[in-house]
Amino acid sequence: MASHFPSEPEDAGLVAKGRSGDNAEPLTVSEISQALKRTVEDRFGFVRLRGELSGVKRAASGHMYCALKDEKAVLDGVMWRGNTQRLPFQPEDGLEVVASGKLTTYPGRSKYQIVIERMELAGEGALLALLEKTRARLAAEGLFASDRKRALPFLPRTIGVVTSPTGAVIRDILHRLADRFPSRVIVWPVLVQGQGAAEQVAGAVRGFSAMPEHHPDRPDLVIVARGGGSIEDLWSFNEEVVVRAIADSAIPTISAVGHETDTTLADYAADRRAPTPTAAAEMAVPVRGELAAVLADYEARKKRAILRPVQLGRERLQARAERLPAREALLQPHAQTLDELAERLRRGLRDRAAQGRESLSNLRLGPAVLERNLREAHRALAGQKLSPALVERPLAERRERLAALQRVMRSLDPDTVLARGYVRVTGPDGTTLTDRAAAAAQPSLTLKFRDGDLQVAPGETPPPSPPPQPSRAAPRRRVRDSGTAPAQDDLFG
Repeated sequence: MASHFPSEPEDAGLVAKGRSGDNAEPLTVSEISQALKRTVEDRFGFVRLRGELSGVKRAASGHMYCALKDEKAVLDGVMWRGNTQRLPFQPEDGLEVVASGKLTTYPGRSKYQIVIERMELAGEGALLALLEKTRARLAAEGLFASDRKRALPFLPRTIGVVTSPTGAVIRDILHRLADRFPSRVIVWPVLVQGQGAAEQVAGAVRGFSAMPEHHPDRPDLVIVARGGGSIEDLWSFNEEVVVRAIADSAIPTISAVGHETDTTLADYAADRRAPTPTAAAEMAVPVRGELAAVLADYEARKKRAILRPVQLGRERLQARAERLPAREALLQPHAQTLDELAERLRRGLRDRAAQGRESLSNLRLGPAVLERNLREAHRALAGQKLSPALVERPLAERRERLAALQRVMRSLDPDTVLARGYVRVTGPDGTTLTDRAAAAAQPSLTLKFRDGDLQVAPGETPPPSPPPQPSRAAPRRRVRDSGTAPAQDDLFG
């Protein structure tokens, strides 16, 4: 059976040995890897590759790793952080780019790769594809939704403009504002294209929004403006950082980027899109002359509205006054009625006086009549029987209630117990003291006995009282000691 393995030399052995005439020493893997690395870097020190990005990812260090591919091959790529930060666009999978750099090898994985120094989009078609992809992604987040749009202020007091301070845009805006309605304008100068322009525009929009509500320089309206240009010139206003800053702005914004046919993602995020910077100024403020004419018209209409009811009322009053009857015709029936009533009154007074005289003449007053009326009054009074019990019973009931109140008063009187040997202590104001601390705080004390009072000081001991009199009928008298007893032990010690 034939062997499928190459024939071995006759001197092949288990241990590698040098051969006669062979001066090439075996290389290590690291040595051959470094040799390949030098060869590739020397041969391909600078290359430009066109391909589609795939597997784009950013490391925590800021480096970007990706792959460039076409229909038949794939090449790994790496872009260091410094170059990544200078990219004018956001690399994404599926973008066709042109990458410039050098080829090198990565011995750790036996791969070759390109170290990308610069990356550009492969033509305007790729740029438009990136723009559409970014627009769809941000629209899916709701940044372009119509319910996020806010109404512009009718007459802003201060207008903030984010644009280049040296271009023609700011002059056009100021000139148009001066023609329509002179307003206060605050310009936040930024780059409008090139490296760092997107960050400056986004920072300006966020800076206006970050101003306090009552800050004198806080604008009521922000205009983000730039002149016309190619899609590359306007690309800063398609950057995601600018779009998000405009969408998050706390102040209503107008996007005026490019000419009427130019459209950027900033236009979708702003509250209003203006075809040109001049049109943005027209949107920002009304025409002052037109406002004055409108106000004058309103003033005239107001005067007519005020005077019209007065005029109508005067006309209606005049028409009604003409239809009223004459004054004499209105008063004639009432005058006739008044005459009839006056005549009836005179007749009534004459009849009443005649009746009074007749009644007075029929009334006969004499001593006998008066005496008879007096006797009848005496008999009526004598017929009234008054029982003493009617008066004595209420008096007895009130007397019993009074006695009960007196008993209650005696039982509640604090001086009642003094007869049993108790003493009541009061202060200078007559308040009864019930504890030692309150008594010690008083300048003087009054001891109330059953037969009188005794004035003492808190640091004194009262003199011994005389023995009680045996007589129970001894009169009670109130004794006040005006002298001061000799200092002895503390009364409350």
